[in-house]
Amino acid sequence: MADSPFHTGSPITHDTDLIIIGGGPAGCAAARMAASVGMRSVLIEPDTLCRNLYRIPALNNVLGGCTSGPEFADSITTELKSTQLCRLELGRRAVELRAADDHVTVTLDTGTRLTAPYAVVATGVGPLQPRDVAWITAPSGLTLPPLWQADADDAEGRTLLVLGGDRPIGTFLRAHPTTGTRLLVAHPATDAYKTEEIRDDPRVTLLPVEHLTLHPIEGATATADALTRDGRQCAVTADAVHVSIGSAPTAPPGDLSRDGNGYCPPTGQHPRITVAGDLRSARFQRIMTALGSGSEAALHAYYATRELLP
Repeated sequence: MADSPFHTGSPITHDTDLIIIGGGPAGCAAARMAASVGMRSVLIEPDTLCRNLYRIPALNNVLGGCTSGPEFADSITTELKSTQLCRLELGRRAVELRAADDHVTVTLDTGTRLTAPYAVVATGVGPLQPRDVAWITAPSGLTLPPLWQADADDAEGRTLLVLGGDRPIGTFLRAHPTTGTRLLVAHPATDAYKTEEIRDDPRVTLLPVEHLTLHPIEGATATADALTRDGRQCAVTADAVHVSIGSAPTAPPGDLSRDGNGYCPPTGQHPRITVAGDLRSARFQRIMTALGSGSEAALHAYYATRELLP
């Protein structure tokens, strides 16, 4: 990369001006914003850019006219790959992040170490499984697919048991408005507010539970025993089981401050590290807020480098 004014006079010759960990909407927005103010960046992503967007069939809460995740992801990817000041490290994973007084160091899974004055961490979240929550008992080692991975043709005419009431259920229903699928949504009390947007859909049956015991899946039938919120025991039968329990943060090891749920609140982080996107909190996991926070993170590094922060 060419010399940059942002590391002139520094005692360390940095690999770049800004290291961005995570190539979702927040990380990509950070890279674009950094480039717009003349900062070089290295963006590290173990998969493809915006990989989760490609799994969202319908969008109704983003600007720009995109109505599906793949359409929006293609647009972001095209822009980022044409961003000359951004170097992409795709297929690489950040295995450690360390912050010192005057720089950050990121170690990749290849053993390579990169340094920069600042880092943006935007690694997002991944889907929770039954073993991750106390209100579900399931066979050891069971991993279930998220509901947003369900194929509409395969779901036609079938009953799907959905564990958890997280918002991707609404995305699935909007994406497949004519699919004749019955969703039996077993959820704890803490998910009640999330189910408001789906409770009037005739394809949805809500089952508030205290606990659910999922039996080993045999053949084409899934069974479970549920203890409902009003103390009743009931048997549940479905054609397939999917999860919509929620998400867990996927932050890299190292010098990040985490709360009790594993999220990395922006406050309390090392001054050289800014957290962006879904990794910040479970409350603001939306594409538009991720884009905004990624852009703000890059500007924070820009102003900090020029000693213009308040």
